[in-house]
Amino acid sequence: MSDFDYQQIDDTLHSRIRLAVVAALVSVEQADFNFLRDTVKTTDGNLSTHLRKLEEVGYVSSKKRFVERKPQTTYKITEKGRRALEEYVATLEKFLKK
Repeated sequence: MSDFDYQQIDDTLHSRIRLAVVAALVSVEQADFNFLRDTVKTTDGNLSTHLRKLEEVGYVSSKKRFVERKPQTTYKITEKGRRALEEYVATLEKFLKK
């Protein structure tokens, strides 16, 4: 296997929006949908799709509740997501050191 084997890169995180979401979540305890949308600067539908993918692989967890009779979803990075981000960064750093 080559030192520059692109298949070592996590496909789930190697998306600009998903990477931005995980990076935003790693810096806070939790965040609601609107915070993530505004931070990442994307549309509701686009963010929703990417959050669903991150939840499916277990990188992000969500909680739904009502605040003043309005639905609110908050998201949190999981330990698996934190490790995946650390491995992703380590892989890129390894590529850059060669």
